[in-house]
Amino acid sequence: MLRQAITRLEQAEALDGASDKMQAVVSAAIRPRLLRDLLHGTKSGHPVHPVLVQVPLGAFLSAAVLDAIPGMQKAATTLIGFGTASVLPAAIAGWVDWSEMTKDRRRVGLVHATTNVVATALYASSLVARLTGHPTRGKALAYAGLSVAGAGGYLGGHLAYAQGGGISHAATEVALVPEEWTEVTSLSSLPDGKPAVRKAGDVPVLLYRQGDRVTALIERCSHEAGPLGEGEVVGSGSSACVVCPWHGSTFRLSDGLAVHGPAGNDQPVLPVRIVGGAVQVRRP
Repeated sequence: MLRQAITRLEQAEALDGASDKMQAVVSAAIRPRLLRDLLHGTKSGHPVHPVLVQVPLGAFLSAAVLDAIPGMQKAATTLIGFGTASVLPAAIAGWVDWSEMTKDRRRVGLVHATTNVVATALYASSLVARLTGHPTRGKALAYAGLSVAGAGGYLGGHLAYAQGGGISHAATEVALVPEEWTEVTSLSSLPDGKPAVRKAGDVPVLLYRQGDRVTALIERCSHEAGPLGEGEVVGSGSSACVVCPWHGSTFRLSDGLAVHGPAGNDQPVLPVRIVGGAVQVRRP
């Protein structure tokens, strides 16, 4: 029944109106590209929202344990205060990631975020109750908050693992590249200083030639599997980058480095060798 409910949530078009409005609000509120890159985790090569979430969750779980131990009320109150304060940066990073997702993911993400808002409100109420001399009420509110946060965590896990929100969509392509060295083209057929798409087995590969040196990236964007081969190239030489035509993620062609988001992961690079004028690649 739970799985069926999640499937219905993914298909709940009634949420799209609120989702579209919230997406516009987030996009308008957080406009600077460098800030968005920071919140996506582009500069660190890994999404930051899952990391930031560990701070409030760790504090709340620890507080739940301390609440069950006599004489630890003050420590539990401190943890709840710290956890409640640390929700904000985690939530902002989550909203920025959410604003770049597909509609089905945004539906689940909207309910995930709403659930977490309720959990945070319960913890804030718990903190107020504790500080105003009502520890029993404070404990009850905290345990209620933990239960709601658990439900939100379940939805977040579904969004990440079942729906692929935030994962590298290029990583699955790497596993399909042949393990043995595979010829994909000839060196002479590749334009110098411009990317070209060839196939390694059934996997599209983006090749970039600089003289006698060739680099190979998975052609499907790590953010949402957009076709990088159709993207615009900016810059030149070793600084040349390809911009995904779908959402604007920007990757350096020489090494796959994510320069701008929304991608939070670098673009996978394949080993390359040139034998007798033939360009060969294989799985890392």
